[in-house]
Amino acid sequence: MTDKFKKFDMDYFSLKDKVAIVTGANKGLGMAYAVAYARAGADLYIPHLTDDIDEIKKLIEAEGRKVSFIQGDLRDKEYIEDVVRGCIKEYGKIDILVNNAGISLFEKFTEYPDEAWEKVIDVDLNTVYYLSHRVARKMIEQESGKIINIGSALSFTADKNCPPYPTAKHAIIGLTRVFANELGAYNIQTNAIAPGFLKTDVNKELWEDPEFYNKITDQIPAGRWGKLEDLMGTAVFLASRASDYINGWTINIDGGFTTTI
Repeated sequence: MTDKFKKFDMDYFSLKDKVAIVTGANKGLGMAYAVAYARAGADLYIPHLTDDIDEIKKLIEAEGRKVSFIQGDLRDKEYIEDVVRGCIKEYGKIDILVNNAGISLFEKFTEYPDEAWEKVIDVDLNTVYYLSHRVARKMIEQESGKIINIGSALSFTADKNCPPYPTAKHAIIGLTRVFANELGAYNIQTNAIAPGFLKTDVNKELWEDPEFYNKITDQIPAGRWGKLEDLMGTAVFLASRASDYINGWTINIDGGFTTTI
């Protein structure tokens, strides 16, 4: 009886010698995913827009892993091609893609500018499709790969005064299923992570507002906002061999928040 289970061990969760592209990993949630992958044994290739790469470089190298960077705007399709070509040139393969980069722009709904709508949809949805589509071609050649899209609690509800963000995050769930359906036969799994409310520097203004903080906390069954480390285990799991038979699904990391909406 026990012979049936001999193949399974903790190496199923290892990313030793894997190569991961994590967009926007020079800060925020993307940094948490990248550090988690480095600790699990992966080397990193990081497309980034802003100049602040010193911290993530130190963190990755402290884990004894390699990291390379390519700066540009993911809305530029030539840059997307450069990302794929650059990773292949540097490492020879792409095992994992995390579509983390995203923005949100807030304005009064009735006065929301068309250009703001177009920019957010471009960054948060269109670039996810274009980059995944190009990376998928390389993964098909390899006959393996993991694509992880980053949704949000707003993939399941809405917010005020930023119409494109929840629209894009709803669409990310559909896009994840489309890629899962199209690529599953090539041993490529596409899944999504939907973070809830986390205490980060980006939303510090929100969680330092007692009224807002308590209102949201009361809706979280876990009774607290999330921390960056709450994301890291799931990110590794979805990038590892342990999730090879999971395809097209979204894992909410929100302390149960979406069970209350």
